[in-house]
Amino acid sequence: MTDVHPGVPRRSAVMAAMAALRPKQWAKNVLLFPALIFSSNFGRLDDWALCIGAFASFCLLSSTGYVYNDLRDADADRLHPKKRHRPIAAGELTPGGAWALMAVTLATSLGIAWVVGVPFLVCALCYFATTLSYSTVFKHYVILDVMFLSACYLWRAVAGAVAIHVPISPWLLLCTTFLALFLGFNKRRGEILLLEGKKTGTRKALDSYSPAMLQEFQAITTSGTIISYALYTVLGSPTPWLLLTFPYVLYVIFRYIYLVDQKGEGAAPDETLLKDVPILVAAVLYAVTAVAVIFFAPHVAVIGTG
Repeated sequence: MTDVHPGVPRRSAVMAAMAALRPKQWAKNVLLFPALIFSSNFGRLDDWALCIGAFASFCLLSSTGYVYNDLRDADADRLHPKKRHRPIAAGELTPGGAWALMAVTLATSLGIAWVVGVPFLVCALCYFATTLSYSTVFKHYVILDVMFLSACYLWRAVAGAVAIHVPISPWLLLCTTFLALFLGFNKRRGEILLLEGKKTGTRKALDSYSPAMLQEFQAITTSGTIISYALYTVLGSPTPWLLLTFPYVLYVIFRYIYLVDQKGEGAAPDETLLKDVPILVAAVLYAVTAVAVIFFAPHVAVIGTG
């Protein structure tokens, strides 16, 4: 196969396969851990083992979806300034190699899911079905594309609770939904800014978005994310002292909007979140504060717990 981008060094088959799995995207699967933390079970080693297994399963399962998506979108990706460097679009990974890679990751993922538990396996399959639905159908429909992407985040949060056999908190679902929609619409905004208005040919649904409309969606989902988390800390958390984590949430959301609007970030949320030092510091402080508060603060009975 000839080089799609002459002069750019080609990766080896192994490195191309690893890149196709998009390991940076695995950070999204940390959404399997909030149920462990906020259920106050983070001191149980058996639950940690289940969560780590669930995390590994979803990493491989999500990678299977990414490879399938890249295989379907190879032609469109070649027109994109960043996606054209993906292994399949760049001609570094053949379609046959991509299918073989998917078979290995899917089988391994489902095997791990079976070990974690049958209810978790069902959640994993629902997540995978949602991913395939997005890749094959709904990514071409405005608004529904972001909603189905957000559903993938939601399945991660649900699967984390199912893996350790704790009740699924409606507050966790509400906060995750708004956060996912916030990231999804900001991703579309970031893509439009990256392409500088030249959307035709890259993605059908992207042609239907405008910067003004996405700003409105950004405002709505930002408000929903902040309000739902604030209500959770007061009404639904194990202790109202969790409100101490609220400033970190506000900072990360405001910082993310700043990066999208002023720095042209957001087209790849994983890269934006993982490379921005202030966001990483705030995330670490949030995690430390949340664990300390849940572990040390008195568990005052509050309305809506669980």
